Amino acid sequence: MSVMEVGDANYIREVQNSDLPVLLDFYATWCGPCQMLSPVVHALAESQAGRIKVCQCDVDQAPGLVRQFRIMSVPTLALIVEGRERRRLVGGQDEKDILAALEAEGI
Repeated sequence: MSVMEVGDANYIREVQNSDLPVLLDFYATWCGPCQMLSPVVHALAESQAGRIKVCQCDVDQAPGLVRQFRIMSVPTLALIVEGRERRRLVGGQDEKDILAALEAEGI
């Protein structure tokens, strides 16, 4: 499964109404740590296909979501389950830490 780009216009359809838990990566194209995290996010989309949905949100293109989630720094990963944020990871993460966070939430 590939990573879905999410913004203000398609958030409700793709994330809030998703049948699967969603790992939402808030990033910026100019952010070095975001660029380092991106391959990890894409790898998770492949390895966890059918278990979670992985989406990315460019903070410069989605001011409404940035306000809604009160994003203060990037990268930020938000785990959304049944339309509600259950966990947040801020800063660079490795795959092991992200998988551990998913497991801690029962996913």
